Amino acid sequence: MQLAAGLPGGLGPLELLIILGIVVLLFGATRLTDVGKGLGKGIREFRKEMKTDEDDEAKEKDPAVTTGDDKKT
Repeated sequence: MQLAAGLPGGLGPLELLIILGIVVLLFGATRLTDVGKGLGKGIREFRKEMKTDEDDEAKEKDPAVTTGDDKKT
């Protein structure tokens, strides 16, 4: 009888906790915070570039579309 559906590949909550514990033992808590910060920064930059690319494509299709970057002062 299976109580929780788990993740694809058969990983349940207990297995994830064991993997997390091993990772903490291998790298240490301070190193993991650095990795987390770097990962978050990378994701933010990726999203920013994706948004910029989408805006550029919209301008190419319809030059009348503005994104708010063309503010006149």
